[in-house]
Amino acid sequence: MSVAGAAPPLCLTVAGSDSGGGAGIQADLKTMLALGVHGMSVLTAVTAQNSLGVKGAWELPAEAVTAQYRAVVDDIGVHAVKTGMLSSAVLVETVAELLAGTPAPAVVDPVGVSKHGDALLAASALDAVRQELLPRATVATPNLDEVAQLTGLAVETEDDMRRAADAVLGYGPRWALIKGGHLAAHREQAVDLLSDGSRELWLRAPRHDNRHTHGTGCTLASAIAAGLAKGLDVPQAVTAAKEYVTGAIAAGFALGGGIGPVDHAWQWR
Repeated sequence: MSVAGAAPPLCLTVAGSDSGGGAGIQADLKTMLALGVHGMSVLTAVTAQNSLGVKGAWELPAEAVTAQYRAVVDDIGVHAVKTGMLSSAVLVETVAELLAGTPAPAVVDPVGVSKHGDALLAASALDAVRQELLPRATVATPNLDEVAQLTGLAVETEDDMRRAADAVLGYGPRWALIKGGHLAAHREQAVDLLSDGSRELWLRAPRHDNRHTHGTGCTLASAIAAGLAKGLDVPQAVTAAKEYVTGAIAAGFALGGGIGPVDHAWQWR
């Protein structure tokens, strides 16, 4: 007769589905499993998506998002929440209100554009992200395209990354992680900046010559949330997440005819 063990730390992702399995909810849950936490999900949208791009997207109604969230949090509880694709102002506002009532750290990945250039956030939702969602974030994790969307700043240097962090922090998150993976000035390194306005942590890793990087942003944000769920502080969680995603990028594999995913199980292979 088996005896039930203690549950691992509990982590909730609020994001869209990627039918190709490389990003979105699928990437989040794979990351959480790989890092030793129990992943739970609130679906915000369904996408028809493969290695070549997003073929269609269908947003779920706000009441369905709220019902999923309440079902999980009210019964099971949660130690950290990660948010991803929230494509409309009403969904952004709905999730921001849910986070406001949840005493757990929140990692907000302000997803704006897919790896293939497909828009995943309505322009009308940007104000809601700035005014409602970012103030709820323990950590916000914009890439350089999302920094430009949110703040209007074009980031080309490390000094620009500092300015970007200050601009994002101005919207209210406790920490901003500016992801410099697209920084043209750094061909050898992938450089990220974590800042809370007074402390700075530069995270540098070798840039791997691998085009199969679908799901990188989702994976990094979920890895940070997993670390926070396990009780790490923000710098520790971000440092561990950077190490995990760097390995996942190095092991990314071809899939279909386009951009393949990072390998969430790289540590086991």
